[in-house]
Amino acid sequence: MAEHTVKAFDEDITRLRGLIAEMGGLAEVSIHEALDALVRGDEVLAEQIVARDKKIDALEMEVDRLAVRVIALRAPMADDLREVIAALKIAGVVERIGDYSKNIARRVGEIQDRKRFEPLTLLPAMAELAGEMVHDVLTAYAARDPELAREVIAADAKVDAFYDSIFRNLVSYMVENPATISSAAQLLFVARNIERIGDHATNVAEMVHFAATGTYPPDGDD
Repeated sequence: MAEHTVKAFDEDITRLRGLIAEMGGLAEVSIHEALDALVRGDEVLAEQIVARDKKIDALEMEVDRLAVRVIALRAPMADDLREVIAALKIAGVVERIGDYSKNIARRVGEIQDRKRFEPLTLLPAMAELAGEMVHDVLTAYAARDPELAREVIAADAKVDAFYDSIFRNLVSYMVENPATISSAAQLLFVARNIERIGDHATNVAEMVHFAATGTYPPDGDD
């Protein structure tokens, strides 16, 4: 690329990274607030999370437009092209993470007698783990850090184990307390959405690793 083209490309990449960082920051907040709203029964906060998702969606569209423009105008090659494609894919995954938080927020009004519903207390710790994965993978993306990306991939096993434990706990609780089946089923849905957030953070980590090194992490990291 000519020098001015290189400068323009660098500016475009910086803009792409900034947009993804903004998306990720909003998604992180939504994860934590969705669980807070669920535990406290805060339907006003839940509505704010649903509204925030529209902002995340708009940012993803902006990433899409900019990435397509960069490819069309700059014709990036090799590492540069990998960087743009990674940004495009990562934005799509972060948007899905926002959707999962929105799904959780929409369940806030469905939990009955929450003060005496013991399984509800198990979910915030699981969400904290998933939220840390999202935070760390965004840090890895910003720093092009394949080591941190591999740590995020390894952390997914903890979220999966949490999901399995909560699933068993909720099924047992439903058997012992049939009147809670409706609320317990909602919490199973919430736990599944948290587990999917962890899966998607892992997907981003794999993309970050590829963008930084040109290779995907070995299967042993899964």
